[in-house]
Amino acid sequence: MKKFFAPRNIEIQDPPFAKFIFGNTLFAWVWLIARLWVASVWLQSGWGKITNPKWVETGEALKGFWLGAVAVEPKPVIYFDWYRSFIQTLLDMQAYTWFAKVVAYSEVLIGAALVLGAFVGIAAFFGAFMNWNFMMAGTASSNPMLLVITILLILAWKTAGYYGLDRILLPMLGTPWKIGYLLNSDKPALQPSAVKA
Repeated sequence: MKKFFAPRNIEIQDPPFAKFIFGNTLFAWVWLIARLWVASVWLQSGWGKITNPKWVETGEALKGFWLGAVAVEPKPVIYFDWYRSFIQTLLDMQAYTWFAKVVAYSEVLIGAALVLGAFVGIAAFFGAFMNWNFMMAGTASSNPMLLVITILLILAWKTAGYYGLDRILLPMLGTPWKIGYLLNSDKPALQPSAVKA
């Protein structure tokens, strides 16, 4: 029995289907379509906010949203008391005056990154985080669908930006576990004559 529970280093392989849809560039065109749809939603929503003074000047639009979210009569909009307390604290601090700008410009930045295919996994993560917060505050709208698609984009981060800047950025900059060629100081720079055509 001790031998069974002894610490071992076991690597469990991904199923071939998951490796294909999340790690193969042949499937990248599907992620391009998903990425552009999610980006269009973020850009449209964000642009509507940054051109609205109630979002980027006074924050009154976000204040109204938060006031509706913390209401408990006739029925609470927010299911979890701890999240309602969090939003109430932000209201009490009048955080909407600056937080509305953060929301508006974040939506545009997420949309732009997804259109360009730049750091798709990171952009999708922040998009999913915003979707989660909107849903926690009691707003359904398109957020559940966006959350599902952005989670899939996070899982497909290696190829989701293949038809975009990630095709250049990921090999150049690398990942936290493998440094890209631009930042790798161990390897000497390639001389033009050494580069094969």
